[in-house]
Amino acid sequence: MTTLAQAVGQTLADSGIRHAFGVVGGGNILATAALTAAGVRYTAARHEGGAMAMADAYFRATGDVAICTTTHGPGITNTVTALADAAKNRSGAVLLCGDAPVGGPRPHDIDQSALMAALGVRVVRLTEPRTARADTAAAVRAAREERRPVAVFLPGDLLNRTLPDTPSTAVPAAAGASGAAAEQDLEPLLDALAGARRPLLVAGLGAWQSGAGKILRELGDRLGALFATTVMAGGLFRDSAWSLGVCGGFAAPAAAALMGEADVVVAFGASLDTFTLHGGRILDPAATVVQVDIDGHKRAQRADLVVCGDAHAVAVTLLDAVEKRTLPVPDWRGRCAARVARARAGWADLTHEDASTADRIDPRTLTRSLAALLPEERTLVLDGGHFIAWPGMYWPVPDPAGFVFTGAAFQSIGLGLAGAVGAAVGRPDRMTVVAVGDGGALMGLSELDTLVRSGRPVLVVVYDDAAYGFEEHMYAPQGADPATLSFADTDFAAVARGLGARAVTVRRPDDLDAVRRWRTAGCPGTLVLDCKVVPGVIAPFLADLLERI
Repeated sequence: MTTLAQAVGQTLADSGIRHAFGVVGGGNILATAALTAAGVRYTAARHEGGAMAMADAYFRATGDVAICTTTHGPGITNTVTALADAAKNRSGAVLLCGDAPVGGPRPHDIDQSALMAALGVRVVRLTEPRTARADTAAAVRAAREERRPVAVFLPGDLLNRTLPDTPSTAVPAAAGASGAAAEQDLEPLLDALAGARRPLLVAGLGAWQSGAGKILRELGDRLGALFATTVMAGGLFRDSAWSLGVCGGFAAPAAAALMGEADVVVAFGASLDTFTLHGGRILDPAATVVQVDIDGHKRAQRADLVVCGDAHAVAVTLLDAVEKRTLPVPDWRGRCAARVARARAGWADLTHEDASTADRIDPRTLTRSLAALLPEERTLVLDGGHFIAWPGMYWPVPDPAGFVFTGAAFQSIGLGLAGAVGAAVGRPDRMTVVAVGDGGALMGLSELDTLVRSGRPVLVVVYDDAAYGFEEHMYAPQGADPATLSFADTDFAAVARGLGARAVTVRRPDDLDAVRRWRTAGCPGTLVLDCKVVPGVIAPFLADLLERI
């Protein structure tokens, strides 16, 4: 006979789950043992929030569902920030955790289902042993097909309940909804494109997830359009000579100027949030903006037209309709070819006045110097903070799977080091580069140990200005107490060496020779750069925000 815990672990393995991240306790330790016995690889995190961030990052980097497993009570409450970010980012993951007994809660139990409801996370509570396998398989199917976290709760008094030895219910590959729009639904969009003189196609994460990159390039070439992406879909049009890069606060001035000239903008799988629109500055107010999204209810404030449908399916139908109508091709590309070529160089070709001091390095100088030392095939993981601008501006990614921006959906910090673990485990074929601020690094410091233990080649870049930089630049001029925003200097290099990593303090470009030596040696393990950056250099995206205050 098989226990419920064993059946759940085997079913998860049979459903195609390849990796789990977690912290074990009484509520999940037996199910975790069943997972590993069934061949699922396991990474032991130091904190449950870190484990959830790892599973989230694993999905973002690979597109595969992973498991975060925790015990009940404090185990699940510790996951909340990372779980909220995963839910808002629509990341497929399974949260496998203990729960109160079906016979009634213990003094230390909480209503975990209510907590999950507040986060928008679906719950599958295995209260009926006879259907446990089918219910577990259905949870994996929902996480995979709907791209969302699903919590599987294991009641404490059922873990050792025996079940009949019947085969697990495997989860078939997701067929996916067609999400196609009827040609008549595209008439307003076709009318707009018929009159377009400067069309721009913008792709978001939804376009990447639907596999729309190739068809969007074909559509754009047929329309004579330029291309851009949201930050989360960076690299999707990397191979096109007509790509302007990222639309939003990270856009270089030459690229932003061209985006601002577009008269018809069609956004596929993009929410068109304030960052993508750079607070409304990036697009011409007179431009017609069309939003193509699988969820027609999530209409952006800036959208003039909304087409409900999957990005790939709509693009296919739209290209056929464009051909049928024989829409004319405007000569925007011909008229702006030289400008596009300059824009594609991005920030790398723009000079800056170096603000480095004797003991601190200008973050622009640091980031540009590091750019030449990084392989093109890399996974860039970001934590949240003011510093995100510098890698966002100077370190392009090979494709959207190469960019894991933790905390962006929930506006949190402290998940970057944990996210690097998930990305590095999921994509061992790429070097993982993680950029964190000193505040977020200290908040998530426990997972630096996990990163070191993983043995993966990871470069950790700490932008260390001894402050919460965004808040300092944004709110100190408005009267915030400076004492709440800045801190004494932290010796991250010493801390990292204490955890077993290689580490160096960076105050000038020459200190980056450590990266060259590390790469020459084959990138052994984790290298931490404690970069003492000048605190007064303000990122362009934030400078623009400050101008409007």
